[in-house]
Amino acid sequence: QVQLVESGGGLVQPGGSLRLSCAASGSIFSLAAMGWYRQVPGKERELVAAISSGDSTNYANSVKGRFTISRDNAKNTVYLQMNSLKPEDTAVYYCNAKLWGINAWGQGTQVNVSS
Repeated sequence: QVQLVESGGGLVQPGGSLRLSCAASGSIFSLAAMGWYRQVPGKERELVAAISSGDSTNYANSVKGRFTISRDNAKNTVYLQMNSLKPEDTAVYYCNAKLWGINAWGQGTQVNVSS
């Protein structure tokens, strides 16, 4: 069982930055593929960024060059650094962990980009 707790969301002006954190329980974190997803009302949840256990990363085209995903296995934490934020980045952001038969989600953290 993996439990995920996100933090770091909030209100930011366009062009600003936020860093989201996702703390994971359990001893298998370093083996898990981790991802950040986002969802707005009426739309499907979409992948924003992912990082493998070997630190390979991939990003949605809409965030390439602006967002950076990273992980600290010693702290069981994955981060999403979001720069040059746009109003269209407004969403609930969810952390995800995948390993073997596990597909765990956090509760989500709201990000609002507005002037």
